Amino acid sequence: MHSFKGFLLKEFYHIFRDRRTAAILFGMPLIQLLLFGFAIRNEIQEVNLGIYDQSHDAVTRQITDKLASSGYFVMTKELHSTKEIEHAFAEGGIAEAIVFEPGFASRMIREGRANVQVLTDGSNPNISKIITGYTGSVLQDYRNTAFKTAEVGVEAVPLMMFNPELKSVNLFVPGLMALILMLVSALMTSISITREKESGTMEVLLVSSLRPVEIIVGKVVPYFLLSFVNVVTVVALASFVFGVPCRGSVTLLMLESLLFIVTALSLGIFISTITSSQQVAMMISLAGLLLPTILLSGFIFPVASMPLPLRMISNLIPAKWYLIIVRGIMLKGTSFGFIWKETLVLAVMGAVLMVASIKKFKTRL
Repeated sequence: MHSFKGFLLKEFYHIFRDRRTAAILFGMPLIQLLLFGFAIRNEIQEVNLGIYDQSHDAVTRQITDKLASSGYFVMTKELHSTKEIEHAFAEGGIAEAIVFEPGFASRMIREGRANVQVLTDGSNPNISKIITGYTGSVLQDYRNTAFKTAEVGVEAVPLMMFNPELKSVNLFVPGLMALILMLVSALMTSISITREKESGTMEVLLVSSLRPVEIIVGKVVPYFLLSFVNVVTVVALASFVFGVPCRGSVTLLMLESLLFIVTALSLGIFISTITSSQQVAMMISLAGLLLPTILLSGFIFPVASMPLPLRMISNLIPAKWYLIIVRGIMLKGTSFGFIWKETLVLAVMGAVLMVASIKKFKTRL
């Protein structure tokens, strides 16, 4: 008969005998606290702003200066046409555009009021609402400061491009695509090789005629096909059930999704080659993949509002680049010419991770 004390000590030993498991158990709460504490912010800083001034009078210059000095906006571009506005939004150069109508000051004097059109990127309606609120407060402050009477002033006319109906599903569907693909591709693949190690069948594979590359490919292909089926299913449901548009090329969307799947699979295989148990691989995947995908990719919370260290870390999250691509293709109708940089980043990540996985597999096994 074993005593309770001995049984309890044995359980503690099993938990802490693996240094990686112990480090993850103690480190994961701290990582979660730091990520949630710094990443979850409703305020937005440094909104890239474009100005299309068709009047060029003293009042429009005063309003522009007021926006620039508010601390919320960064004057990024001076726009000269509506096509240039669409181009700037498509390439992600601006998050908001201010359009002053011709004869702005003269209309204000003549009619007592003048309208300022506020254009925001509706592919993320939550951020667009916050940015529109900032602009409205700045215009309200300018009106209260510049005019003594409420009968004279400036009115903001908001318009959200790419999502004028403010459908939140347009925000969540692309994010869920990245989350589902990361879950199936990286998380499930990360435990594939460690499962062979724990079950003792890895030795059988190693003494067979299979090369390391063939073993890895054999592990990857089933999840690759499953992930692609998930992409097709999600896009179909998004279009026919939720009414999410796909304004760009469906073929381009599928090709970019395949690239992201390869990158996620490579990341999962790399995790499986550096871990010795399914438990450790799953914990690393949960702490290092799913949480960053939700918090640091721009899925829910804007990356621009995060501290600089987290913004730099977000560049290492594949889902961040995939989200930019998916939202651009589905909601903005973006062509490859506007997303080639993000595509190149994913391709480099996938290649580096795959090469590292093969080399690590040879070294450890």
